[in-house]
Order: sequence, then C-alpha cells, then structure tokens
Amino acid sequence: MKIEQIYTVCLAEAAYYIESDGEAAIIDPLREVDSYLQRAEQDNAKIKFIFETHFHADFVSGHVDLSKKSGAAIVYGPTAKTNFESHIAEDGEVFKVGKISITALHTPGHTPESTTYLLKDEQGKPYCIFTGDTLFIGDVGRPDLAQQEELTMEDMAGTLYDSLHTKILTLPDDVLIYPAHGAGSACGKNMSKETFDTLGNQKLNNYALRADSKSAFIKEVTDGILPPPQYFAKNAALNKLGSAAYDAVLKHGLKPLSPAGFEAAAQYDLTLILDTRNPEDFAKAFIPGSINIGLNGQFAPWVGALITDLNQEILLVCEVGKEQETITRLTRVGYDNAIGYLEGGMQGWIAAGKQVDAISSVTAAELEELAASGESLHVLDVRKPSEYDAEHLEISMERPLDFINEWIDEINPKEHYFVHCAAGYRSMIAASILKSKGITNVVDIAGGYAALTTTSLKRTDLASPVKQ
Repeated sequence: MKIEQIYTVCLAEAAYYIESDGEAAIIDPLREVDSYLQRAEQDNAKIKFIFETHFHADFVSGHVDLSKKSGAAIVYGPTAKTNFESHIAEDGEVFKVGKISITALHTPGHTPESTTYLLKDEQGKPYCIFTGDTLFIGDVGRPDLAQQEELTMEDMAGTLYDSLHTKILTLPDDVLIYPAHGAGSACGKNMSKETFDTLGNQKLNNYALRADSKSAFIKEVTDGILPPPQYFAKNAALNKLGSAAYDAVLKHGLKPLSPAGFEAAAQYDLTLILDTRNPEDFAKAFIPGSINIGLNGQFAPWVGALITDLNQEILLVCEVGKEQETITRLTRVGYDNAIGYLEGGMQGWIAAGKQVDAISSVTAAELEELAASGESLHVLDVRKPSEYDAEHLEISMERPLDFINEWIDEINPKEHYFVHCAAGYRSMIAASILKSKGITNVVDIAGGYAALTTTSLKRTDLASPVKQ
C-alpha cells in the first residue's frame, strides 16, 4: 500500500495518490493531471477511481480531464449532482483498490455533498481518513459556502457537528487524518501548518472538536468568518459543470508576443496586463496600467480574490521561463483566458524603447521623519482585518487588500498615499491596482509593518503596552 500526499503550497491544497496491488486512486486532483498519470505509470498501476470529497470552491479540480485520460470513474458523495458522468456513492459504499478498501462516509456540513473517505488496510483495519474540508488539522470547514434555501450558516454548522460526531469521532484514535487543505487556505480560519495528524491528537487540540455542546460548536465555528473570496462560487460551479481541458487552455495562453505585438494586444480596454514578477522588480519598471501579483506568494488565491471576471482576457509579463507555470497556476482557479505573454519579459520591453512606469518607496525611518515634520499622512494598511485589529499604526487607515474592489472608489486621486502590508507582497499588489486606476501618487513602505514597528510611530497593540 502506498499513500502519497501531494501538497501545493500556493493553494495550501493537498491531493492524494493511493496505490495497492497494481490499482490506484486519486483524491481531489488539481487541474493539471499528468503528474498523477506518471505516478501510476511508474508503479505499473491503473487508476481505478477519482474520489472527490466535495465540490471545491477554492480551486478547479482535474477530475474530468483525469477521467478522460485514465478511464477512471469519478466518485462523489451522496446528494452530488454533476453535468458529466460520475458515480454518486451511497453512504457507507465500499470501493476496492487492490488489497485495500475505501468507504464513503457522508459528512455534510461544509457542503451538502461533503464526503470523508475511510481507507482500511490489507488487514481490514481503519488506517486513515481523507476528510476534504470537513475536518482540518486544527480546524473544521467553514459552514457558510453552501447554504441552501432556508438553511443558514448556523444550520450547516449544526449538520457539520452531527457529521463529525457520528461518522468521524467514533473511529479509532490512531486513524490518520489527511485533509484537503492546510494553513493559508480560506476554507477555514484556524488551520495548522501541519498537513496530517492522528484523530486522537485532534480530539485534544482542535478547538472545534473540544466544544462541549452542539450550540458551543456552532458558536465557535461561525464566529469571525470573513466573507469568502468572490471566485469561490464560480470555481464550485465549474467543478459541477466541468471545465475546459487543461492542455487546450495552456496552448491558448502560451503564445509569445513581441513588444510591438504585446502593445497592440494591450490596446483593448477589456484586456488586463498581469505582471507576475517579484514586487521589488515590478516596482523598478513596469508597463503602465499593469497590476502586480507575484508568483512568489499566494498567487492563485490573490488572482481569484481580486480579478472578478473568470473570462477576463489576460496578457502576461513574467520572469523569463515562468510563463507555463503562470498559466498553470491561473487555470487552477479557473482563469483560462490568458491570450499571450511578453516575449523576453520586461528586458525585451525596455530594449524596444517602450514606455515604463515605476512605484517609489520610502523606508520606515523616512515615514517616521515625515510624520515628525507635521505633514498630514494618508497611510493605507492593506493587511487582513485580524492583523489590523491585533496591532496597527494610529495614523493608518484599515483598507484590506481582500476588499480593494469595494473601497477603491473612496480613494481621492489627488491625494498622496503610503501603502503597507506585513512585508511588501500585498502592498505592491495594492499599489499597482491603485496606479492602474489613475491614482498616481502611491508610495510603498519598504519592509511593511515589520519595519514600521522599529520606529517611534504610535501604534495600537493589544498584546503589549502602546509604544510611544
């Protein structure tokens, strides 16, 4: 028996490859599926089943592509309805994979069709559970994504409590938990950096499992949930309906464009120029009107949160050699309409004598001097609300990057703005979006909040006395 967790850091997502006696199963595959086929080929195994724990909202699954390429059956849990051929499992249905078995345990709550898959080893002993978004390490799935008709978030949380207590917590303590996500995913609010654990350990350490009543559980898991990113519902719909073949999407986007060709394509008002280089490189020189979301951070989730149209035509500016990776990561969250990339990157653009823009920066010490001079400063803190609430500069305004499309119209283009996040990745995204909307006087604060805490600038601090 072989179990391999395939973890994708950008999405904080875990897919699984299982093999026994020449048969294999994949759980929650990503959009690009060749790696799963290659693993099976190396093991001289045939992929028999593709198990989906639920209709994922935070990424587009590769289940349809993988089924076409491997001949494997797509399996969903009870109540699921798809627009493609699939096997809808009954609660308790057993699937044989070589010498092991996988049992579908219907565990609604995160979504109505959410299903946990219990793997029993060659001796028939419960070995592990693939919990999807029902149970995480340190958390449980958010119950607000799939409310139905009169059912509220609290109703779904109550259903989740029942699922956990009747289907999962009754299993042996030594059973391993393999969830679909880890820290950084928006599918929960308190996930651990660990990507697996024993059930017994989670009973002791998971706040949600320690709740002493159903009502306490409901209050715990619904408290403090931020609105889901706008792309979640769109990705869930794609997973129900089926998406375009990854190979076709890649071919469509992987088109090199000369600087002249790129400039011509960018003339259309509906075309977005997405620059995926590091923030530091972007700030020095970029194509006017482009926005920066760097590949070196949580690229795909930020694309999904900030670019509101899945059908948006996108022109790419990448570090040379990163074009295919960029398109792949876009497809993972359903952005299939990349129409080409700048051949030679920014170096080629500059060499061709094309116009460039830049974003200036100040150090934390320089901002401190400006504040001491009595200058009225407009400081935008684009961190998450929880980060701002924990501690922030007294002179800063709370403007989370997550919701920039909602607050950007409040920004006065005639004013001068200083922008910061924790370290610089998110602030450059925000600064680039502001500049693309005609707000030209935008300055990035180098080093972000970490650097600002070394100054004498007044700040609120819930964890320690206020620094004067």
